[in-house]
Amino acid sequence: MTEPEAAPPPRETVANAAWIGVRDALKPVVDFIDLVGGHVILLMKALSWLPRRPVRARNYLDACEYIGFGSLPIVILVGAFTGMVMSLQSVIAFRQFGLESVAGGTTGKALALELAPVLTALMLSGRAGAGIATEIGTMRITEQIDALESMAVSPVQFLILPRIIAGMIVTPLLTLLFFCVGMCGAYLVAVIWQGVDHGQFIFNVKDLILPTDVWQGEIKSVIFGVVVILVGCYQGFHASGGGRGVGIGTTRAVVIASVSVLVMDYFLSDILITVLGTGE
Repeated sequence: MTEPEAAPPPRETVANAAWIGVRDALKPVVDFIDLVGGHVILLMKALSWLPRRPVRARNYLDACEYIGFGSLPIVILVGAFTGMVMSLQSVIAFRQFGLESVAGGTTGKALALELAPVLTALMLSGRAGAGIATEIGTMRITEQIDALESMAVSPVQFLILPRIIAGMIVTPLLTLLFFCVGMCGAYLVAVIWQGVDHGQFIFNVKDLILPTDVWQGEIKSVIFGVVVILVGCYQGFHASGGGRGVGIGTTRAVVIASVSVLVMDYFLSDILITVLGTGE
């Protein structure tokens, strides 16, 4: 007996092909919105646990120590050499016009407004963000997070909330340290090595760097700290696929946090300049 012939495949219509094309074109946008929404939901879940007991102060102190104290060497090193190279280039550029004494003020303004908060956040994303993603991701694939839930302990309250609050507190302090160390490096290069007059250097620093400049950098650093730590927590919390999945989550944490900091820096700068002014 002969087998019946298979039914021919349905004919592709123009409308169906157009819908598939639009869907594929919009998929990156939908994935991006889903990713942002996932981060926002995780942040809201974490903050909702803030007024609830138990507080577990030891978790907050451990997170502050890991994010803040552990990042001191790299922040000091990068801050010193950033201030030094900025001062060197500024002195050489302004010397053509006889304005090398302005190098201190311009370096300080750049550090306070942009370089200190942005570079501090990038250093944290490479160290603390990656470390947090690896730690929480390992706990996820080894079912330690499931064990917390089985003991009626919220992993969001126990693992994520202390790290987010610690990042919010510690990042502005590291940014201020970055700024101070960078200005010391700028003074060393400009005054000690390049022969800029000490009095003029200090005068221009006081004249050009305003408190609003420092406040703008501190406000940025608070937001950057939350973003960097939140991304690390999210990628670790949703890791899957064994050790390879943890590695992918760690890589994503660094890349997403770094890009987010640089993109948000522009919009925050525009908003803060509008609200606080430029100090002119």
